[in-house]
Amino acid sequence: MAYTSWLECIRGCGRRYSIYDVVYHCEDCGALLDVEHDLGALKTRSAEAWKSLFDERVRTNRWPYGSGVWGKKEWVLPQVQNENIVSVYEGHSNCFWARQLGEEIGVPDLWVKQCGNSHTGSFKDLGMTVLVSVVKQMLAEGKPIRAVACASTGDTSAALAAYAAAAGIPAVILLPRGKVSTAQLVQPIANDALVLALDTDFDGCMAIVEKLTRDPTIYLANSMNSLRIEGQKTVGIEIVQQFDWEVPDWIVIPAGNLGNVSALGRGLMMMKEIGMINRLPRIACAQAANANPLYLSYLTGFDEYHSVTAEKTAATAIQIGAPVSYERAVKVLKAFDGVVEQASEDELANAAARADRVGLYTCPQTGVALAALLKLIDRGKIRGDDRLVVISTAHGLKFTRFKVGYHEGDLESVVARYANPPLELPPDLNAVNKAIDQSLRQAP
Repeated sequence: MAYTSWLECIRGCGRRYSIYDVVYHCEDCGALLDVEHDLGALKTRSAEAWKSLFDERVRTNRWPYGSGVWGKKEWVLPQVQNENIVSVYEGHSNCFWARQLGEEIGVPDLWVKQCGNSHTGSFKDLGMTVLVSVVKQMLAEGKPIRAVACASTGDTSAALAAYAAAAGIPAVILLPRGKVSTAQLVQPIANDALVLALDTDFDGCMAIVEKLTRDPTIYLANSMNSLRIEGQKTVGIEIVQQFDWEVPDWIVIPAGNLGNVSALGRGLMMMKEIGMINRLPRIACAQAANANPLYLSYLTGFDEYHSVTAEKTAATAIQIGAPVSYERAVKVLKAFDGVVEQASEDELANAAARADRVGLYTCPQTGVALAALLKLIDRGKIRGDDRLVVISTAHGLKFTRFKVGYHEGDLESVVARYANPPLELPPDLNAVNKAIDQSLRQAP
């Protein structure tokens, strides 16, 4: 059976494009586009056969199916030729049973999907492998693309630079000057991208890159481009697969530009339509209170939406006031009986530190999700017997300054309840023993 996919207007006006067309909006109504699939063809294979196929491909060495994304190639972009796929075998990130933390907060069936355990340290790899592979296919077919470009708060730039370097394609990165971590800044620099630090915020960078990519030879790599969504949607499929094809009750996800929310919903909806699952989880989106346009819209039942000027937040990857995938995300939240919660700087920093005390090493965006989870538990929205998956979007090592600032008590608007700075002692055995004894007496 031949499987195929195409680009289609998200508002249902019927306008379609090839996945190889350089287009990001419907030319009739201006809406964003989604990748759509021939579900009739996909349904000719049974749900059980799909499960068996996807299980067989987990960590295989057969190119390119060992990737957590390309192991589901028929559901992602079936017409891309294998020789043009650019992959580092992304995906298959650990779903960590945070049992100790779960028992502390009253939800022992708590899991953290470690998407930061990836090539560039964030979930963005899942989408970038798809986008860059399509660009490589386009170049092989003679399309005149000179470079790929993105605006970024850090993680997108790292993923684009790495995959573009692996493909031998020039990458242009627009970053808000002084608003990304050093670890995030150095990643695209190391991968030989052209890095342009602009004196603005992410939304300002996004406005520039949208104008820049009106030139069809400079290809847009932000999540406005629906090819990114296709790779990122595999995270929802992979979560269910990791639970032996059982659906969790809730998935909690940090929300910034909202492409990740849209992708999560698309993967799960596709599973339900093909019959691999018979119910959908509920989705909770978590925003930093300093960058919360989706939360404010949620308070109106999504009747009103206004972009905001994003204020400074430790969760820099979601410091976005004008999310481009708002319309997509609202559709998903309505379909999944979703909720939206926000977290202050104090709440997100202490939630991240609390998780670290039981063996995690969380980024501030994951801190936002954990803080939102605590609020939903306190309100009774989430029950003690629910199975919960929190999506950790990036590795904590990319946010070392945030970690150091917390434990040194230097973060603005944060009372560090779990600070654990090193004790400075003389080189004296008695002093060392005294410190150990005192610490063990205070231990719970």
